[in-house]
Amino acid sequence: MRDQRDQHPWRLGPRGRRWLDLSIVIGLVVLGGVGHLAADQPVAMVFTVAEVLPLLWRRRHAWPVFLVVAGASALQAVAYHEPIVGQLAFPVAVYAVARWSPRWQGVVALLVGYAAALVASVRWTLGFGGELTAGNVVPYAVTIGAIVTAAWALGWAAQSRERYVASLVARAEQAERMAEREVELAARDERSRIAREMHDVVAHGLSVIVVQADGARYAAAKDPDVAVGTLETISATGREALTEMRRLLGLLREGDTGVAPQPGLDDVRHLVDEARAAGMRVAADLPDPAPAVPDGVGLAAYRIVQEALTNVRKHAGPDATVDVRVAVDRGVAIDVRDDGRGAAARAEGRGLGLVGMRERAAVHGGTLEAGPAPGGGFAVSARLPL
Repeated sequence: MRDQRDQHPWRLGPRGRRWLDLSIVIGLVVLGGVGHLAADQPVAMVFTVAEVLPLLWRRRHAWPVFLVVAGASALQAVAYHEPIVGQLAFPVAVYAVARWSPRWQGVVALLVGYAAALVASVRWTLGFGGELTAGNVVPYAVTIGAIVTAAWALGWAAQSRERYVASLVARAEQAERMAEREVELAARDERSRIAREMHDVVAHGLSVIVVQADGARYAAAKDPDVAVGTLETISATGREALTEMRRLLGLLREGDTGVAPQPGLDDVRHLVDEARAAGMRVAADLPDPAPAVPDGVGLAAYRIVQEALTNVRKHAGPDATVDVRVAVDRGVAIDVRDDGRGAAARAEGRGLGLVGMRERAAVHGGTLEAGPAPGGGFAVSARLPL
């Protein structure tokens, strides 16, 4: 059985509304025509047609239709002193103004309706041969005024409901646009993060492979065993970089979450061992075992050390020595310093890496300083709060 909450409220379509308006007009004209002709009241029949016929356009032109109906009713009050069927068009016109016209026009229509109720009460009292006393006029005036008030209140309430629904729709559309914007910004941030990850993975892996390949080329002629070990390191580094790159690319493919363990603070030691295997002279002071830190902080620390070692490999020169220190107290302190060419080296490729490291530190409320070290070389210092 269909849930009642999923059902939309029933409403007339454009064609149904046209038939409803036509039925009202035809019904009142036929009722007034037959009734007034049977009572030998041709003047009443003419006024009935004049007051009822404009209702065909009450939805699109509510205010002009009301003015026409009110004018015809005023002429009818002067020319004819008894109630006629056409006067039923007046509350319908008042409803139309309250429903589809500006609020001030609805208020004016209500006040005109009260004045018309008083005039009609006087005319009917005189038409039926009564005396103009409060006891004769007030009942007519109250009855007609109540009908006009009810018609106006229904129209006013319908317009209020429509405005409320329109405001809800507008707010829902605005909320939807804001949600789409947030999703777009989140996707942009995620792509930026993945781009940084890709830069770190590719730059580090390829730099290790290039250094090892150069060493293997020179060592192959003198010591083939060294070349074999170097090729094994190249193979392992390439496989590791390829695996991590596939994981990152999986994040960009729909339907593939790319879930895999992220490197953390424990894996910094692997970076040091890898750098030593590539022939770099590395002195390391690392916590053993590494204390537990949030995954995001651990990943940021790993990537900062990775990028710093990559820059040393690319810019410090073949004989450089690098000192890596990681300490954990109230935060994670990272210091990577080399004694190579440092800032004197050509800065090709370093700009994006330093930007990525600063962004990683800033995301976690930390700081990163990088630049020439006193006495030569280059230093990277990062602080990541816990």
